Order: sequence, then structure tokens, then C-alpha cells
Amino acid sequence: MFSSVKPFEGQQFSALRKQCQQNRTLFEDPVFPAVDQSLFYHGNRIGKVTWKRPKELCEDPHLFVNGISAHDLHQGQLGNCWFVAACSSLASREALWQKVIPDWKDQEWDKQKPESYAGIFHFRFWRFGEWVDVVIDDRLPTANGQLIYCHSNDSNEFWSALVEKAYAKLCVCYDALDGGNTADALVDFTGGISEPMDLLEGKFSQEEEARNQLFERVLKVHNRGGLISCSIRATSQADMEARLDCGLVKGHAYAVTDVRKVRLGTGLLAFFKSEKLSMIRMRNPWGQREWIGAWSDSSEEWKRVSKSEREKIGVTVEDDGEFCIHKIWEEAVMRGSWCRHDDPLTNRSGGCINHKATFLQNPQYVFDVTKAEDEVLICLQQQDKRAQSKDGKGDNIAIGFYIQNIIQIIYVYMYQFYCTYQNNKSIQMSKPLVLMTKGRIKNLVFLSQLTLKSVLLFLNDISASDPYVVISCEGQKVRSLVHKNTQNPDFDVKAVFYRKKPKEPIRVQIYNQNILKDSFMGQATLSGDLSDLQHLHTLRLRDKGNRQNSDLPGLVSVSLTTSDVLTNI
Repeated sequence: MFSSVKPFEGQQFSALRKQCQQNRTLFEDPVFPAVDQSLFYHGNRIGKVTWKRPKELCEDPHLFVNGISAHDLHQGQLGNCWFVAACSSLASREALWQKVIPDWKDQEWDKQKPESYAGIFHFRFWRFGEWVDVVIDDRLPTANGQLIYCHSNDSNEFWSALVEKAYAKLCVCYDALDGGNTADALVDFTGGISEPMDLLEGKFSQEEEARNQLFERVLKVHNRGGLISCSIRATSQADMEARLDCGLVKGHAYAVTDVRKVRLGTGLLAFFKSEKLSMIRMRNPWGQREWIGAWSDSSEEWKRVSKSEREKIGVTVEDDGEFCIHKIWEEAVMRGSWCRHDDPLTNRSGGCINHKATFLQNPQYVFDVTKAEDEVLICLQQQDKRAQSKDGKGDNIAIGFYIQNIIQIIYVYMYQFYCTYQNNKSIQMSKPLVLMTKGRIKNLVFLSQLTLKSVLLFLNDISASDPYVVISCEGQKVRSLVHKNTQNPDFDVKAVFYRKKPKEPIRVQIYNQNILKDSFMGQATLSGDLSDLQHLHTLRLRDKGNRQNSDLPGLVSVSLTTSDVLTNI
């Protein structure tokens, strides 16, 4: 699995440990030394720091005490709750934490072979498309004999402190972890893709159906092994870490440790009534300051749940910071860069859509979606600039891109972009489209954009129908949603076709959804030719084939624009 792991700063764990064992010395990392420069960007802000090895802090140190758990971690004197929350999520998934903490049994302290211990550890993080192996020594920053930063419940358990040190080394210093995004850490722990969801923008508080759909989605992600975190957005610096009346903290990251439907009631009543409550369990990295409203640990609401059900979901009444309120992914990774060149055939820095003469010179990648009713998640990333903050160059730059679908064009401009499409297939990546010149792509003659406005059906034999529309051109299709129980559905379906065969028509077909087999209700065809200057079209529905009397009872209204300049639409 890790054949392509890259050693960070060229440090090979096995070779370094073997050298220390032969010399009977404990490893001292020259790349990340035990000095203030490894802690701070600019000067010491917390007073005297003493670096100590675990053996100097306790008699019997271990990586794990009674296994690894989301309850192990506590945030120290660093604003990295985002990182600690990610560690809590990581600890709940054995297959994932064993990627970050490889061959952990071999790294564990061995009482039977004390001479084998060399004070060296290594951890792995996914960075910009590859796994990086980071070596550290076990000297940890302390004050008054206590760990300053992340630590475990058990004073002799050190996995969290050591993982934090390795991540700080990757980012240049501990200060680099002060403030961040939990999703970024989860990506670095897993090699996966993150997807943000804003509950305010999604209006989930206003619509019960939207909340139900959100819960089902979160439940599916959890059951598939996804890692989830959440937070309440702080709108100002003064708002940061402000505690609300409910006990939650603004600007603070929480790890989601469980998602499930809890059966209410006790005994046979619970079994037969089968009333279930949708619940999400979260944990505060501080290990305290929990939610104090309904369904908090000791609230009256838990009396509605049987003892066996509470035990099954692991409900406790400790102030541990935790509280309640089968799919295989196919992955493809493409690398690219915006490179400036005077030759338009070589230039890969075309600017945004406002620069129409050069826009199509930007890097382009094509993928196909071939299976229906699933999701495609796309993430555009740039290399982490956190390591350059020491030199005042730590800000990410604004990047943007189009997703150009044969059906739709979507444009976004932000630091990172994530989008989800229903109508998934297995993703098939192709080489970049590079055959471009003067705003046109080779072999593409023009493009047409058609927007279906409405359909009017004259059906005397039935009172209503369940119509939907299929728009097609040159083998590409887009299908609308079904409109229930209507003869006059209002559509707002847009299709964009990049066309190679000017004589091929654009076809709009209407179908009626039935239980056994959908029935054809009529079609209209348009040439989409450059000579057609009419924008709005109202067309009579016709039958399939070329029969003379093929008119059917219905009309379709569409708008159509065609251009031979591919950036005009």
C-alpha cells in the first residue's frame, strides 16, 4: 500500500533507527530540533519550555493504553482544536489510523527489549497526492513537568502528542497549527476528499425534509467509513471560542464520533412501536464543555431509551466532551499548473472567463460519468502554504475553474472547490484537452445552448400525466425530473452541446412515466444552425418517423442560442 511513500526531508526511519541502536544512542532530530524555532514563528510567547522524553515524564510510557480511542485526546496551549478534532475522528477508524501510525506494534515500547528503543518514531500524512513519511525524535515540549500541547487522558500514553509533533514538523513549527480547518487535517490523514456543508445556506433549520435528507446523507457517509467534523462559525475575532447558553463553543471544531437511529421506548413497546430518533454524537477536543440541552448526557430525555439501547450506543454521564444531538469509491488524481508562455499553443495560463481570447488555453481534463444514481465528488487543491508563513508567504492564492459538462456549465471562484453531482458513473479520466487556438477547440464547430421553458399537452383521454423530457444531440442526452400529475409542466432545463456535426439536429422528446413502461408523448427537433436568428421557439409536438400526418396534441416552448465562438455562451 505504501510502496510510493516519500521520506520527508530524505530521512529514512529504518536506517536512522538502526544507526541509533548500533551506537546505543537516542535519536536527536537535526531537522526539527528541540529549540524554540520548532515551536514559534517569531519568539517565545509562553515562557520557559523544557523538552523531555516520555521516559522522563512517566515510568511506563506507551503509544497506546488499552487501545486507541477518540476519548484519548485533549487540546493543550495551542489553538489547534481543528487538528485535535481530526485526530478524534481518526481514532475511531482502525484502518485509517494504521495508515497514519504505520507498524505501530514495532514502534511501541518493549519492556522485554529495552535496548531496542532508540527514541525515534515515524508517521505518515497524505500531502498533495502522495504519502509522506515523517520521522521525529520523542523529545516533547513541557512546562512544569506537563506536556504543553496535545496529550492523552492517561499520563503514560503518547500517540497523540507524537502525531501532533510529526504534523508540526511537516508544517515547519507548532505555531503553524494555530488555527486551521478540520477538513484539511482529515484529508492529510486519509488521502480522501472533503466536502463542506453550510447548514445556514442550506436552510436546514427551516425545512424538515431537508434536515431528514441531510441526516440520511451523514448516516451513509459514517457507515461507509467517512470522517465527519462540525463547527459553529464565528463572525468576528471577539466571537471566537465564545460559549453559548447551550454549552457549545463558537469557532470550535467538534469531531462526529457516531451517527445512528436510536430506538425509543423500553421492552416490547420499543420493539413493536419502532419509533426511532435520528442522533449524531459529537466530541469536544477539550474533553469538557458539553452540550447542556436536550439529550445531553444526564438529561431526562435519555429515560425514553432502554438501558440495553443506551449500553449498545455507549452513552455515559461523564464530562468527557462527548454528547449526542458499503461502498467502494473509484478515485482519479490529476496534476496540473497554470504556466505562462507567449505561444498560445503552449500557454496554460489563460485567466478567468473574462479573458475570452485566452480562457481555453487553461489546463483542461475530461472525465465520464457512466453509472446513474450515485455521486461524483470533485476537489481542486493547491499546495499548502502554511510552511511558508514564517517568511510572510503563508496565504493561499485564489484559484478558480469551470466544470464544463456536455449538459451544463458551472463556474466557481474560491480557494478550494468541491461539488457533488447526482448521476454518477465510474469516473474515466482522459488526457488534458490541449489542441486549442484562438478561442476554439479543434474539431468542435460550434456550441448550442437550449433552455426548455414549458410543455403544454392536449390530452382528452386522461386528466393528467407524469411527464419528463429528454434533450439529445450527437449522442449526448440530458433528462429532466418527472413532473407529477400535470398536463402543463413548467421546466427550467438547460443543455449545452459542444457540436462537431452541424447537420445533426437537437431533439426534445416528451415521455410519460408509467409503472411498467414509460410512454412516448411527442417530440420536437431544432437545427441549432448559425443562420437561425430566432431565439424563442414554440413548436408542435410530432410523432417519431417521417409520416406526413404526424402531429401530436401538444406544444413545447424553448429558447436556443448557437455560436461558433465557444466562450460566447
